[in-house]
Amino acid sequence: MKHGMFIMPFHDPAKPPAQCYDEDLELVVLAEEMGFSEFWIGEHHTHQWENIALPEAFIGKALAMTDTIRLGTAPTCLPYHHPAHVATRLAFLDHLSHGRLNLCFGTGSVFPDLELFGIDPAANSAMMEEAAEIILQLWTQDSPYRYDGRFWQIGLEKWVDRESHLGIIQKPLQRPHPPICAPAMSMNSSTMKSAGQKGWAPISSNLIAGNIVADNWKVYEKAALEAGRTPDRADWRVCRSIFVADDRDVARKRAWSSYLGGFFRFLGGVLDKGNEPGRKKMFKRDPDMADEACDRDYYLGEQIIHGDVDEVVRRLDELRDETGDFGTLILMAFDWNDAEDKAAWLRSTELFANEVMPRMQQ
Repeated sequence: MKHGMFIMPFHDPAKPPAQCYDEDLELVVLAEEMGFSEFWIGEHHTHQWENIALPEAFIGKALAMTDTIRLGTAPTCLPYHHPAHVATRLAFLDHLSHGRLNLCFGTGSVFPDLELFGIDPAANSAMMEEAAEIILQLWTQDSPYRYDGRFWQIGLEKWVDRESHLGIIQKPLQRPHPPICAPAMSMNSSTMKSAGQKGWAPISSNLIAGNIVADNWKVYEKAALEAGRTPDRADWRVCRSIFVADDRDVARKRAWSSYLGGFFRFLGGVLDKGNEPGRKKMFKRDPDMADEACDRDYYLGEQIIHGDVDEVVRRLDELRDETGDFGTLILMAFDWNDAEDKAAWLRSTELFANEVMPRMQQ
């Protein structure tokens, strides 16, 4: 089992953005030093807590500060961008990275972002599928191109001159393209069905309960086999929110008082502003759970894995008993309150990499 790290990111809006980005870059360097195999960066445009709008720019700087760790977009929100622009800039970044680029294609789920770009939430999944089809066509075929879709029309026919090297779209360094992943956040996920059919690798969210994570693989595996593909659990990534300390009681207190617990309090509070029942369904192990049951004790018992090394290993073994094997465990990263909190998070990361993961691999 490999281990990676994912920043959405989640930063205090009162903190200067430049400081946030510097701390995130510091974390990338630390992750490489501690043997993490990959690092993922989210994309958001109107969310001050999650404040990286262009993961590719962040990756460009992180590449110059690292040597081996793979860097990925999580996700590239395809409905927000013209697919030809996505295809050309990601191909360029793959060459710039010398093939260290991973990709995740997704819809984007922040409603203010969708409003900003004039996207109907009911159409964003279809937009993502169409954009991905265009991008893959541009990467795997040669011009001339013609694509008349529901959302985008792509044409490159009139000005194709191979002798002059005009009208030629650059292909990625990794052939036929960088590894592509897809995010999973629900039971019977339509995204997992599509990913299984296409051969994209699944990434299960840190927000969902263990039984939903297990269902992600079942849906993905079934779709892959029906499409004539052989699914490999080594390609499956599972994200979890984990805090490790030398003392169990300290771990529980800090896991909830830190920005890790703050993230679940924040997201739960946003969902509580809605009036419809079942608004917190993404968190629930049992869909019939009351929304009010998604509280501190539930999150600490289900979504947030915390404790000393022995307890964290026990919780992760319990998760793997439910889900079956997966290839990479993705550690979620959160903001630091102060110097003391930063030291506690760095200690947690050290214990995770140096003590938890070797035991998981055994």
